[in-house]
Amino acid sequence: MIIRRYDDRDLESIVTLFTESVRHVNILHYSEEQITAAAPQPPDLARWRKRIAGIPLWVAEFDGQITGFCGLRGNGHVDLLYTDYRFQRQGVARALYQQAEAKTLQQGVRRLFTEASINARPFFETMGFAMIREQEIEFCGVMFRNYAMEKLVALPGTLST
Repeated sequence: MIIRRYDDRDLESIVTLFTESVRHVNILHYSEEQITAAAPQPPDLARWRKRIAGIPLWVAEFDGQITGFCGLRGNGHVDLLYTDYRFQRQGVARALYQQAEAKTLQQGVRRLFTEASINARPFFETMGFAMIREQEIEFCGVMFRNYAMEKLVALPGTLST
């Protein structure tokens, strides 16, 4: 598996990955209405271009196929983290997240935060995130439950409080 920076030529691949993964994995915890709102068919590529503009993204590739992607803003916001549903629980998300975290920490960020889906919450807890609160958010006119989570990272050689 190779972890590399996102390239604009990856857009269709990551949008397809997102759509298929939401439709296969999130159906376990979200309604059909929520799935349709989050991952419409066909996907809106123009909306996605705007959505990811300015977010540093990393992609995971295996045998030339994109198997996951992760976005982590310079302020510590893990904004996107998705794995191809066929590659779940194979270390793709962990590798992507660790790469993004390392780059962000090099920039001096010491607080990472995200809004994790019901499905993603256990992964983020494994990565050291703690839940701040459960919340209901509106997206495309549909309500979703997710979790505001954060991870505080101490500088090497210091104690975290």
